[in-house]
Amino acid sequence: MVKTEVMLHLERIPLSLVPHNIERLGGLTNRNFRLDCESGSYVLRLAGSGTAEYIDRATEEVNARAASRAGVSADILFFDAQDGTMVTRYLGPRTMSVEAFQDQAALTRAAQALRRLHNCGQIFQGRFELFDQIDRYLAVLQHKNADLPEGYTEVQQTAAAVRQALSRHDLPLTPCHCDPTVPNFIDCGQQMLIIDFEYAGNNDPMWDLGDLSVEGKFSAQQDWQLLTGYFGRPPSPFDHARMVMYKAMCDLLWTLWGVVQHVGANPAEDFWAYAQTRLQRCRQLMATPDFAVHLATLHPG
Repeated sequence: MVKTEVMLHLERIPLSLVPHNIERLGGLTNRNFRLDCESGSYVLRLAGSGTAEYIDRATEEVNARAASRAGVSADILFFDAQDGTMVTRYLGPRTMSVEAFQDQAALTRAAQALRRLHNCGQIFQGRFELFDQIDRYLAVLQHKNADLPEGYTEVQQTAAAVRQALSRHDLPLTPCHCDPTVPNFIDCGQQMLIIDFEYAGNNDPMWDLGDLSVEGKFSAQQDWQLLTGYFGRPPSPFDHARMVMYKAMCDLLWTLWGVVQHVGANPAEDFWAYAQTRLQRCRQLMATPDFAVHLATLHPG
């Protein structure tokens, strides 16, 4: 069944790929397959059903190719912006995990990979507007008359204060991944590479660090190591504060994303439970004294 589906897609891809082995890889919304061929190993990405509602594949192609040219991502051999089908070279089996990020050297390599991306000099298309994206997800859910997890309204009120605090500053904009989940980092030994640029765009670079921290379940010590590895020095209070704000905001954003997946009946996992877990973690962070200190750094008084 899987082989038949893969071969049907390969028939329309002008790469002459004839796999002798096909392996299903991970992925929450898309279907990914490792293809072992005589010429090497590749990854076929088939876009998930319904993802066109919230992912601009044409923008993804521009940004993914830019990241590839900059040497921070996999080589792209084929991309169909109409349906999101993509073929890249397979980077290797060392996909990062929460446990692997306990290694300080690996954590530093990830920080350096993000720094290379942010300073790559490539032109990304689109701007990742955090609060606009939250508003868009809410509009989708309102249109579908969907329920939100208990406690969402309380979190949204604090998010409004964060929004106001961040709006006081002329924030830096660089090419950003915007969805740096742990499995999107591939450790090649000497350096880390990053894959899956579906949500990429120009953004405050501290978003990527904050999001990775949340996804990697980093401790305060790991956060400090990530920031120090990124800057090559201890971070400024302003940079540290933005990272912490984005840790909370990414959990809020992906709470809504999870509800969208739940309403769309995505069978990959229990997305209602996923959304509830995200929201609870967001609430816990917002309730800490340190969060209030960092918020005050951005929004005195």
